[in-house]
Amino acid sequence: MKNVLVFGAGLVARPLVRYLLDHGYRVTVASRTLSKARSLTNGHPYGEAVQFDITQHQAKLHDLVAQANLAVSLLPYIYHVQVAKACIGHHCPLVTTSYVSDEMQGLDRSAREAGVILLNEMGLDPGIDHMSAMRIIDRVHDSGGEIKGFRSFCGGLPAPEANDNPLGYKFSWSPRGVVLAGRNDARYLENGRIVDVPNERLFARHYVTWVEGLGDFEAYPNRDALPYIDRYGIPETDTMYRGTLRNLGWCDTMLKLNQLGYFSLEEQADLPNKTFRLVMAELIKERLGDREYAQDKRHPTDDLRVALARHLNLAPTSGVMMTLGWLGLMEDEPVSENTTLLDVLADQMLEKMAYREDERDMVILAHEFEATYADRQASISSTLIDFGIPEGDTAMARTVGTPAAVGARMVLEGEINLTGVHIPVVPEIYEPVLDELERLGFDFEERVV
Repeated sequence: MKNVLVFGAGLVARPLVRYLLDHGYRVTVASRTLSKARSLTNGHPYGEAVQFDITQHQAKLHDLVAQANLAVSLLPYIYHVQVAKACIGHHCPLVTTSYVSDEMQGLDRSAREAGVILLNEMGLDPGIDHMSAMRIIDRVHDSGGEIKGFRSFCGGLPAPEANDNPLGYKFSWSPRGVVLAGRNDARYLENGRIVDVPNERLFARHYVTWVEGLGDFEAYPNRDALPYIDRYGIPETDTMYRGTLRNLGWCDTMLKLNQLGYFSLEEQADLPNKTFRLVMAELIKERLGDREYAQDKRHPTDDLRVALARHLNLAPTSGVMMTLGWLGLMEDEPVSENTTLLDVLADQMLEKMAYREDERDMVILAHEFEATYADRQASISSTLIDFGIPEGDTAMARTVGTPAAVGARMVLEGEINLTGVHIPVVPEIYEPVLDELERLGFDFEERVV
C-alpha cells in the first residue's frame, strides 16, 4: 500500500486527507499540533498522525519523506523548498497548492534528474483557475481562434445568507494570509497598456463586476498578471487581468486601514500593552497636535472618531468610519498578544468575522474571454460557484484541498507522468484533474455569446 505524507493540518487539509484515505492510500499527517493531525485521520486504519515541526526537526523531515511514495506540503509557502529538496533527495514526488517561487523553479533540473515531479499551484487560486482557463484557451486555439482578452476573478466569501457584517467577509482560511495579500503590488495588461498598481493604491483600483445569480462584487487586481500571458500561451492578447472578488464595501475599508499603517510588519515589543484606542491615537498623532487622546481619559471615543475621520478625509458618519468602529479599532480594549499591527488587525478581524457552525461559505471563480476567429468574434465565460457544507467542509477547503488530492492520486497512479517543476497548465495535468473534479460535483457553467 502506497503512503502519502501530508505536511500540515490546517483549514484546507481535511478534504485532501479524506479523499486519499477513501482511495485506499495510507496517509501520514505530520503537524506541529498533534491533535489537529489526529482529528484529520480520525481513527482511520490507514491514517497516522505524527508530531512534526519543520523549524526544529530536520532529521525527522528526511525520515518521514524516505518512507513516503508522495508528499503533499500544506505548510506556509516559505517551507516548500525545504520539503522539495528532501523529496528530490529521496526520489519522492511533491504536490503543493502554492505559487511557484523562483527558488522552487530553480529545482527543476534536480527534480528531472531525480525522476520526480514537483507539482505546484494545485489548489483553487492558484490551481483550478489555471486548469479551467487552459481548457478553454486550448479549445479556442485548436479551432483556429485567438484570445484577445482574458479576465479572471476569484473570491472566497460568505454565502449570501451569512453575509451579515459591514466588510462582507468571514475567514475560511488564514486571517494573516488575507491581510498579507493586501500588501501586494499588482500589474496587469489592459487594452495593450501595462498598468502598474503600487500597494498603497491596490484597493483604490477596484471596480464593480456582476456575477450571474449572485449580483455585484468588487474586483481588485491580484499580483502580477503579465507572466500568465506566456504561461497560458496567449501572446496575442491585449488584456490580461487576474483579480480578487469581495463583497461591496471591502476595498474602501482596506484602503484606509493600509493608509493608517495597519498592514505594517514592523515589530513593536510594547504593542501587546496597548489598547486599540491608544494604537489609533498614535497612528494619527500628527493630526491631533498637542491633544493626547490616548493618555487622557477625559476625551471620549467620539473625539477620537472625529479626529480619525479628519485624518482619513472622511465624514464621521461614512460607511468606512462605521466599519472601523464596528471592528473595535477605537475602543479602550487591549489588543492581542502579537507584536505587529498586521497581526493585531488579523486577530481582531478573526474575532469579529469568524463563521458560526451553521453558516456556509462560498467560492466564486469566474473567467471572461474575448475570442477572435477568422469569421467571427465570441465572448466566453466560465463560472464555478461552490458552497460549503454547514458543520462540514468549507467551500474553500473543498476547492483547495480536493484538486491537490486528485493531483496526488494521479501522480501515484501514473495518470500524470511528468518530471520537474510544473503547474497545471498542460493537458496532461488539467484534463484528467478537471474530469475528476467535475465527477465530484465541481461544475463549471460556460456561456458563449
